[in-house]
Parts: sequence; C-alpha cells; structure tokens
Amino acid sequence: MKENGIVRNERDFPSADGAGAGQGVGARLPRKEDDRLMRGRGQFVADIRLAGMQDVAFVRSPLAHARIRAIEVPERYRASVFTAADLAGVRPIRAVSGLPGFKISEQPVLATGKVRQVGELVAMCVAPTRAEAEDIAATVTLDLEELPAVHDMRKAREPGSALVHEEWGDNVFLETNFEVDISRAFDAPIKVSREISTARQCMSPLEGRGVVATFDHRLDQLTLYSAAQMPHITRSGLSECLGMEQGRIRVVSPDVGGGFGHKGILLPEEVCLSWLTMRRGHPVRWTEDRREHLTASSNCREHHYRITVYADRDGRLRGIDCEATVDSGAYSSYPFSACLEAAQVASILPGPYLMPAYRCRTFSVATNKCPILPYRGVARTGVCFALELILDLVAAEAGLEPGEVRLRNLVRPEQMPFDNITKKHFDSGDYPEAMRRALASIDIGGVRARQRKGEIDGRRIGVGVSIYCEQAAHGTSVYSGWGIPMVPGHEQASARLTPDGGLELRVGVHSHGQGMETTLAQVAHEMLGVDVAKVRLILGDTAMTPYSTGTWGSRSMVMAGGAVATACRELGERARHIGAKLLQHDPAVVVLQDGAVRGFNGSVTLKEIAHTWYRRPQDLPTGVDPGGLEVTSGYKPQRDSGTFSYAAHAAVVAVDPDLGEVEILDYVIVEDGGVLVNPMVVDGQIYGGLAQGIGTALYEEMPFDAAGQPLATTLADYLLPGPTEVPAPRLDHMETPSPYTQFGVKGIGEGGAIAPPAAIANAVNDALRPLGVELMQSPITPYRVVEAILARSDAERPVA
Repeated sequence: MKENGIVRNERDFPSADGAGAGQGVGARLPRKEDDRLMRGRGQFVADIRLAGMQDVAFVRSPLAHARIRAIEVPERYRASVFTAADLAGVRPIRAVSGLPGFKISEQPVLATGKVRQVGELVAMCVAPTRAEAEDIAATVTLDLEELPAVHDMRKAREPGSALVHEEWGDNVFLETNFEVDISRAFDAPIKVSREISTARQCMSPLEGRGVVATFDHRLDQLTLYSAAQMPHITRSGLSECLGMEQGRIRVVSPDVGGGFGHKGILLPEEVCLSWLTMRRGHPVRWTEDRREHLTASSNCREHHYRITVYADRDGRLRGIDCEATVDSGAYSSYPFSACLEAAQVASILPGPYLMPAYRCRTFSVATNKCPILPYRGVARTGVCFALELILDLVAAEAGLEPGEVRLRNLVRPEQMPFDNITKKHFDSGDYPEAMRRALASIDIGGVRARQRKGEIDGRRIGVGVSIYCEQAAHGTSVYSGWGIPMVPGHEQASARLTPDGGLELRVGVHSHGQGMETTLAQVAHEMLGVDVAKVRLILGDTAMTPYSTGTWGSRSMVMAGGAVATACRELGERARHIGAKLLQHDPAVVVLQDGAVRGFNGSVTLKEIAHTWYRRPQDLPTGVDPGGLEVTSGYKPQRDSGTFSYAAHAAVVAVDPDLGEVEILDYVIVEDGGVLVNPMVVDGQIYGGLAQGIGTALYEEMPFDAAGQPLATTLADYLLPGPTEVPAPRLDHMETPSPYTQFGVKGIGEGGAIAPPAAIANAVNDALRPLGVELMQSPITPYRVVEAILARSDAERPVA
C-alpha cells in the first residue's frame, strides 16, 4: 500500500484475523517496556531521591462534617506544621462546568472553616523522614464541632437535609433531563420496573498517588514529579491554584503503576507540596499509604437507578424511563467536575439498542464522602448494569431467552453509521454478530440442559449475558459542551530521526500500563520501517512533550497513534526527498520502504540520510526542507464524535444457596475494537478490565456509616479479586474498522471492565430464578445472596 511515496508493507498490515506479521500494525509484539519493569528497573515517584529531600505527612479530618474551631500546634513544631492560614495566596481547587444549573464547589487545599469528608487535609507536617512527620502530625490537636453528616445520596435531596455547601441551599451539583416521546411507550403490554444500585468503590491501583516537589532557582521553575496520567492538565491546575505562569511549572510523570481515572485529577497534596518546596527551599515528598487511599482519596461508581422498561410481547423495546442518582461526594474534582458521571448517564443509557421513546433524569448529589471520579468505564459500568439486568427481566416476562431479546433490539450492521435516540453516532460494527458468537461459545443449550439435570453438590448453575458500547477518543465538540477545563483538540506528536538513524517520538499522552512504548513504536514502524527496537518514546514530561489533555477515555491509540502516524508520514516525506537527491532521482520516482529510500538503481537507508543531514551537511543538495528531520504534527479523526467499540460478554456461574458463594465456571468475551495495533496488548487490557469488573460484581464495596465514616479502611475489609477469583476468559476478536480513524482503530482500554458486573449478576439471577430470588445490587456478596434467599423463604412460609 503506497501513500504519497511511502510504502506500508502488506506483511505489516493486519490480516482479517488481526494477526499481522513483522513489527507494524497488527503484529503481536512483546511489550518493550516489560524488560525493565519486570527486572525492577522502572522509576516510580517513590523511587525518586533528591538531595536534601524531606517527607510530608498530613493531619486529616477524623470527622466527615464539622466546623473547625481551632488547630493547636505545639510550639516546638510550629516551624514544621502548616495550616490554611499559612498558605497565603493559594487559591482553592475549582472544577467547573458550563452545563446550565451546575453549582461550583471550592475545595481548599487545606481545610478552612469546616471539613466535609473524613480524611480531608487540615495541616501539613514536614520532617527528615515520613515517620518523624507522622509523629509531628500526631501532636496536632483539632478542635472540631461535629455537624450532621450527609451520607445517603437519596436522602440528601430531601427537604431538611444537612447541607454540604450551605450557600447552595440544597445538595445537588447538577440536575439533567432528556426526553424523546416517552408517552408513546406507556401503553406497552410489558412494563418492568426496578430499583438498581451499585456500590461505592475505591480504585485500587497497584501504586498509590505520590508527589515529589522541588524548585530550581536558576531556572526559576517548579518541578513536580507526580504519579499522574494527565501531566499537562495537572500543570494547568497548579498554575491556577498557585498563581504562577505555566512556563514556570514543569510536571514530570514517571512510570505509573495503574491509573484508571484515579490518577487523573489535581490533588490538594500536589498544590501543598508545590507551595512548601518554594517556602522551604528544599525538595519535599509525599507518598500515599493504603489507609490514606482507602479512607481519604477519591471513590467511584455509587449509582442508584429507578428504571422502567416498556416492551412489546415479542420483546422489542418500546422505551426506557429512568431516574438516576450519583453520589458525587463533597467536592467537584479538577478537571472532570462532579457532573461528568451522572450527566453522562442520560446520553449513554440506551446503549446500542433501538427504541422509539426515552426519558432520563439525573442528579449529581453532594455528600460528606470522598469526591467521585470517572473510573475505568466511567458511567458505562453502572448504566450497563442497570439496563442489562432489567432486559433479562423483560426476557422472562416475554418468555424468551435473554440473548434473543438482545438480538431483536440491537442496532444492525446495515444501519451503520448510526445515530441512536440520544444522537450518539456509532461509526461501525456488527453488534448482533458479537452476541451470536458469545451465545454460541458459552453453549446456551448445553447450560440449559445442565440446569435441568441439576448439580450433585446442590449448587445452582446460571448463565448471563451483557453487551455494551464504549464511546472513546471523545472529540472537541463532545467535551466543549461540558464546559470543563479539559477539551481535547488536535493531538500532537513529535518525530525526530537521530544522527544514527534511530527514531525519537514525543507524545503528550501518558502510559500507565497500556504498552504505549510498544504500540506507538509499531505505528512508527508501519510508516517509516524503522526497527521497533530503535524507536524511543518520550512521554510524561511537560517540558519535553507536546500539550495534551492526556490519557483518559480510551483515546490514546486513536489520537496519539494518529498523531504519530501523521508526524512520521511528514518526516518520511522529508527523508524521501533528501534520499531522492542523494540517489540523483526525481522524488516522484522513489519510495520509502523498509527503512530506506529506493529508486530504480539503488537505495539509501534512513540511517544514511540522517547521517548526511546531521554530520555531512556539505553533501546535501540545495533546496532541502530546512526543517530537517524533526517534525511536530497534529491529528484529529475525520469525525469529532468519537469511536464506538463494543463487546458481548457471557458468563456461567455456580451459586451455593447455603453459603452464598459464587464461582465463575466459564467466561466468554467477543469484542470489537476496530483494527488492533497489537492484539496481545489488547488481550492484556481486556484481562485487566475483566478482573476489575469481577471486583465490581462480587467483591469491592466502600460502605459508610450514618456519621460518614468509611468502614473498609484496610485491604482486610476492602476485598479485591485475586488470581483464584479471576478465571481465564475465552476471547474472540472481531475487527470492524472505524471509517474515521487512522488504520481504522478504535479505543478499547475501558471495555473489559464495563460488562462483567451485568453478565455475572444476570447469571446469578438466572441460577436463583427457580427460587424466586433476584439481586439488583452490586456487589453480589455471599451475605446478600443468603439474605435474599432467606427473605424469600420467610415470605413464602405460611403464617401460623
């Protein structure tokens, strides 16, 4: 395949099954970064050691809601302890939205006036070691007047509730409404209504947050090392809070041990340490411990749905009516704002299904809990859980297999590209085929036969399915409508040939487990033919990389991959023209292929071209591009509406009705992420997402008591799935290219985590349906299973 004189080799282009040969797009290459990471040679924030560095510990609020009467610091430690009164000129964190009716919260980096969540920062203590800093923190006394805590998001909307932010007059960040002809559905013969809820979770990356701050007086520059997935956005937020020009701030994000959205916000700790290093004149460090993470950091996924689905007797959907509430916590987190999770529910709830009528009302509610963040899958996991659970109930009412109800309502491939009822623009795909493959692979008929036969051990077998769509690589128009300080534009990349023929790539997105050092090198190889081993990726440093909103929303391969391809294409054109002159050919008759410019009587390699440009400029012909062998270029897809990947999940479970234990016996995923740059990396993304989805379905929950106290403050209380709880799924890749993106790629990073809670819950409910039991809440713990069975038994027991 030839593009403007650059040949993309067929051996490197993906075949129909996604298995490309060579090193280019479609090749299953081992990840380059794993060599150093698996040898313990990565560099994380906690590995950074700077001369004269001291450690910080914070005094945190023990109460969820209280007025601050006084903060008493022993005189001997007064020079080592700082409160809000000391941080003169530091502005609070403000995460705003342009959506009508949105209420702004101001989050002071150290509490002023009152505290609004357990773990809120009240004072900052610095000492030569973390242990000494914690000892100092233990001497600080807080005089707090406890106030009623707002702990239940539904009660928080009731008149007379305590107020998180008194100036609002209520506890609602934002209310949204969306409706299309809902009254047309009211006469449907099938009407199913339920209340469905998902538990609040912690995000639990392997590496917690960490910050090292230092100030270079020679450069007049603050340098912040932070475990952050959006370093340029962090710099913008720091600039606003500190009142500093962005050119005086450098944010470096080294290796990051998992992001998932948790590492996508501006932290008050980042602002505090930045101020402190400028005040004290030496580097300072804070690393989050696991108790801080569990009690004081951001949470996710606390949703409640009142949902009604209307359908005809043949299972075809007539409409959906829903009221959704999301617990957004005490503050609006920068830059996403508190509205992102709930307000998205209304636009994505219909998913890939056809329907003529729809209504959804959403509430983003403030409570005295940690702020909520978009976690892997963002609002889609909760939406998928609610919609897919109630579709199973529609199937039961219609007397149909759950899979058949999906097949009758999914958007069809011949309708693509397709605008659904909320005007989401689906670029491509065959959703019914994904569901058919999943049903065939899980062997629905065989499972039903096994159910009829029964299990020797008394357990009950169930099968469940779910399907979703994931809008990824959101464009400018999508996010400009939110009015938040994180609107993506053209994603840029810089490509530079080194004097010895290597290739340097600089990109503004950041990698925290996605294998970008490998996949972006594969894109470069596809365009230039440079050996992947000779491609060096530079990322995570605002001083060295082009501006970017960063890594979020499964955007990196679409956006940064497209930018790398564009930059390499332009770089290849420059090299091709130089090579043609060196070969004494007209540029029109030479091609760049396999890392060399080739003409009819010879060739010259990129290494030779680079050597000539840098080391022997006297050999260059006249008229070459003075920009040389370094290019910065930008990329946006042909449409601004994002890409739509999707997957059908199917699960078989065994439920012990006496103990409530759920075992996953089989799990199938049929996914379509467009053209896969590296199918092995995609497999890893799906495996990781599945593990998190299983945690959401069966294990992970951050409960709070009526005083707003978190009740799972250690990993003995907050349960995470381990190797014995996560089965090896069977994967089936469909590759429907997007018509709008480079190579036809789509975003896929969040997909693995979206569908498992719904598929597993449907399987559990399928197993328990003969007992008249259903569970409409995640996680489905053994306690909840047994409680539901006993409640049903008590209800059926005749009254004496």
